[in-house]
Amino acid sequence: MSSRYLTSEQDVRLRRWEAWNKRYFIFAFFSLVIVLVFSSQLGLSSGDSWGPLGLLIAALVTPIIILQLRLACPACGQKIGWQAKLMAPDQCKACGTFLRAKSASS
Repeated sequence: MSSRYLTSEQDVRLRRWEAWNKRYFIFAFFSLVIVLVFSSQLGLSSGDSWGPLGLLIAALVTPIIILQLRLACPACGQKIGWQAKLMAPDQCKACGTFLRAKSASS
């Protein structure tokens, strides 16, 4: 595999995705903790029914899945998907491009 790097513009797009992904994950984590801790006081769940709470959890988790599935390698367009957790992986498995700009590596 060749050692190719992203252009500055591609790197900026990828870092923007990472920033959005990280901010939403932190928001969703704290929201889920608050909702789960206070669900009975908020009237979202009872002993038998989790309907409203389940919908709220699904509404908080769905954007995380969408953000993950939208990530594609800026160089080749191949979907990276679940390779990335909160941050993009170091290298694209499909084309071998390092997922950072050349100037950022020096």
